[in-house]
Amino acid sequence: MTQPVPPTTSAEPHAEAEEARSALVAVREEIAKVVVGQDAVVTGLVTALLVRGHVLLEGVPGVAKTLLVNTLAASLDLRAARVQFTPDLMPADVTGQHLLDETGTGFRFREGPVFTNLLLADEINRTPPRTQAALLEAMQERQVTTAGETRPLPDPFLVVATQNPIEYEGTYPLPEAQLDRFLFKLQVGYPTEAQEREIVARHDRSGDATDVGNVGVRRVADAASLAAGRSAVRHIRVEDPVRDYVVAVARATREAPAVQLGVSPRGTAMLLHAAKAWAWLAGRTYLTPDEVKAVAKPSLRHRLQLRPEAELDGMDADLVLDGVLDTVPVPR
Repeated sequence: MTQPVPPTTSAEPHAEAEEARSALVAVREEIAKVVVGQDAVVTGLVTALLVRGHVLLEGVPGVAKTLLVNTLAASLDLRAARVQFTPDLMPADVTGQHLLDETGTGFRFREGPVFTNLLLADEINRTPPRTQAALLEAMQERQVTTAGETRPLPDPFLVVATQNPIEYEGTYPLPEAQLDRFLFKLQVGYPTEAQEREIVARHDRSGDATDVGNVGVRRVADAASLAAGRSAVRHIRVEDPVRDYVVAVARATREAPAVQLGVSPRGTAMLLHAAKAWAWLAGRTYLTPDEVKAVAKPSLRHRLQLRPEAELDGMDADLVLDGVLDTVPVPR
């Protein structure tokens, strides 16, 4: 049995969805004007916007994590803000605070950088848990509460947090509850030799290949494109065997010998949503196990907590997920 798809009375809704898909696919071409390679990371960011998720980027310094976010914002005509997370950063530095007004008789609220469309939380694991937790309500509820007053955040709203995988001194591990609220953990690796040659050549030609405006990045999509895309993603057809496959993959992580804490039910649901968005971006109207496999690692790697002895043996989350995907039967 398949999920019912609401009937359409004309070709207009379908045409609008196709126009939105073409626009969002074109975002990758615009980002490629500035960022060489990283196609999977770019697709992951667009997917997160489509399913209202958030992204954790992990990579060494200098691999264009910040540039990715700035270029994405420019190509979608969205506002972007950046917060450098440091040990002395306070929650109000992120969410905003009440200040005495000019008359000295009352207070006014000054919005923090979280009131934007794309928030880059740079080196999020360098700030204490209290400030990390300040993002939690914003990420989950898309609102902030200050002085007892709830303030909604703009839509769309995407948190892109970065962390450095090699500098452990002075860092604070992200709480499991916060990690579970990220749709993806995307790994931004080194470019290939050919890609690095192209990066150097671009810098040689332009002097500053990171200037988004100078290299001609255009707005090719907008918030309306995202809204149309979200509606289309919700109507991607999912057969029962494929839905059962998503559940089986998630449940298998909890039974893996190397895993101490497996994927939560929230993680199972987010895996399904991410796979549907991935399928829609590829031009499909239905979900296949291939899309589930494509997003399994970025969707689940940060939701696994390995046993200490497994880590000492050199295991990591990706190896566990490789084993899970190899052993869970794929529906035909």
